[in-house]
Amino acid sequence: MAKIVDEALARSFGLSAEEYARVLAIMGRTPSLTELGVFSVMWSEHCSYKSSRVWLKTLPTKAPWVIHGPGENAGVVDIGDGLAAIFKMESHNHPSFIEPHQGAATGVGGILRDVFTMGARPVANLNALRFGDPNHPRTKRTVDGVVRGVGGYGNCVGVPTVGGEVNFHPAYNGNPLVNAMTVGIARQDRIFLSAAAGIGNPVVYVGSKTGRDGIHGATMASTEFGKDSEEKRPTVQVGDPFTEKLLIEACLELMATDAIIAIQDMGAAGLTSSSVEMAGKGDVGIELDLDAVPQRETGMTAYEMMLSESQERMLIVIRPDRQDMARAIFDKWELDFAVIGHLTDTGHIVVKHKGVVEADIPLAPLADQAPLYHRPIAETPKRAPLGYVASPLGMADAVMQLIACPDLCSRAWIWDQYDSTVGGQTVKRPGAADAAVVKVDGFARALALTTDCTPRYCAADAEAGAAQAVAEAWRNITAVGARPLAITDNMNFGNPEKPEIMGQFASAIKGMAAACIALDFPVVSGNVSLYNETEGKGILPTPAIGGLGVLEDAAQAVGIAPAAGLDLVLIGATVGHLGQSLWLREIAKREDGPPPPVDLVAERRNGDFVRGEILAGRVRACHDISDGGTLIAVVEMALAGNVGIDLLPRHEEIAPHAFWFGEDQARYIVAVASAAAFIAAATAAGVPATLLGHTGHQAHLTLPGGATISREAVQRAHERFLPAWMDNAGER
Repeated sequence: MAKIVDEALARSFGLSAEEYARVLAIMGRTPSLTELGVFSVMWSEHCSYKSSRVWLKTLPTKAPWVIHGPGENAGVVDIGDGLAAIFKMESHNHPSFIEPHQGAATGVGGILRDVFTMGARPVANLNALRFGDPNHPRTKRTVDGVVRGVGGYGNCVGVPTVGGEVNFHPAYNGNPLVNAMTVGIARQDRIFLSAAAGIGNPVVYVGSKTGRDGIHGATMASTEFGKDSEEKRPTVQVGDPFTEKLLIEACLELMATDAIIAIQDMGAAGLTSSSVEMAGKGDVGIELDLDAVPQRETGMTAYEMMLSESQERMLIVIRPDRQDMARAIFDKWELDFAVIGHLTDTGHIVVKHKGVVEADIPLAPLADQAPLYHRPIAETPKRAPLGYVASPLGMADAVMQLIACPDLCSRAWIWDQYDSTVGGQTVKRPGAADAAVVKVDGFARALALTTDCTPRYCAADAEAGAAQAVAEAWRNITAVGARPLAITDNMNFGNPEKPEIMGQFASAIKGMAAACIALDFPVVSGNVSLYNETEGKGILPTPAIGGLGVLEDAAQAVGIAPAAGLDLVLIGATVGHLGQSLWLREIAKREDGPPPPVDLVAERRNGDFVRGEILAGRVRACHDISDGGTLIAVVEMALAGNVGIDLLPRHEEIAPHAFWFGEDQARYIVAVASAAAFIAAATAAGVPATLLGHTGHQAHLTLPGGATISREAVQRAHERFLPAWMDNAGER
């Protein structure tokens, strides 16, 4: 039975009454079902950013090394020698809640296409994953499915997964976050854009066939979940990484010719978004004949084909005289190649199926009159200072408990499922350094890559928390010796129609902008994921940051593992800030206080000094201080280097547990041959530096109070949680 197009149907498609009225005004008539579908996905939160655009425009996006900022499929930065790094991070949160394995897998596939569609060969994948309480009945299934999906897709397509982060918190019980990042490398003179050009030029569909999977996926990702979320499983796409690998090779082979005028992947909203965006950016019209679309299911309607989010598909505007050559390339790779339309001078998208015009929409108002909301905002009240918090545990017991907790335990169970070395260019694997390091094939230089965010900070103070996320990404890149260049972001928040959520978003943007400006670390791409709520319960505000930097010589990169016989020096000032720290949550069983303040001047000064010392060859290992504070960073270095540590007693006025577990920012621990010379250089540069202790061959860690703990016991505690939890064996 045919659906009646009216306001009720529009509402079920995610359009408000006011938005549907705007559609009627643009069309001058009641739209067809296919036309309504086009408007609903293009005006969805996921595609139009109607709640966030006004704030995103305030982010800094330019720098001398930025080639393309936001607005293209991915950001592009100059890395020297005529090469460019192309990178972006995107979310697949809603699909991963409904079907964790395919949701995560297709998230990886989609971000890979965003990068290679611009002419880059993908060289690295990263991710940022947030899961619910480990004791929640759904969390284990979600973790298992997401990790298998991320690893399986990346491994099969042959792109190394080199880094990421994982957090657990009850706020993600109903909405896990799966943020996927891909980095590729291209020649600067061979970067491909999406703006269509050339009236009459053919529009070519390549890749996999179109099915009914993923229909209205963009709309589903633009609303919060309720009790019926499981019924949305058909809106989740199904991925095929082996086809994606063929598609990468076929596209890159075609890109080596002069055949392509414009190219766009079919991501959210599939054929609709790719055709509308290409024609709209090129200020041309486009006509599609859906009879020519390769289909894997029978009886598909125009509505279904236009909204399908079947994976591994691309849309290309091609030179007419190169059509046969292009077809031969895709035939060789055993991929579909079909001319499904052409560019016109009408300024409309016209969709035909079986001789009937199913859609005829003017493109300019579809874009220009898309909703743009200035939603009300309410600021999050500032948290009161903590005051003194007594320690309920001795230092040794606190170390053992912290290093074993879900947020600090070893992630080896996860990253061992990822192939981090395929391609042979990975210099620093997961766990070896604060940022992954991937060599540029054929050159000495390397890229440093990281993802970072501390959501508990953002929940307490979104502005400070977002600034800290940018600063930590900058710090992690600096800690391997690389020069930070730019970031991509993934803004994960709850329902923007709630003023408190919109207030979090606005504050986070303000904090990000300040940090990006202070650190010369512009935003070149990103993604916004809103409505991460289930039955009215939202996630922690999570502005995930993906950072990229460059090392002129990969051999200069340092990791976190020190050798024996070195001095450990603390860089940066310590006041012992325990608010929102993991020590406070895991040991004192409290989640209160403000997050640590972010001094961007100190971040820049301290980081520039550390990087200079690394590149001068005076630093043997380096680790930034973040979750768990100084002592946890020291323990992580000891475990990575398989060395003993002797820490010196402290005599500051700061309480020992505050000094060692506080999460003050702008700090690093460096392992050097001579602390005296290093501290003298730091002092001359105006950088706080303090001798913490020494590394040795012993199999234990000597804590500041004189207590010792076995390195082997710490290692066992650190490695226990994930394998035991996933296997239902052992204790937490």
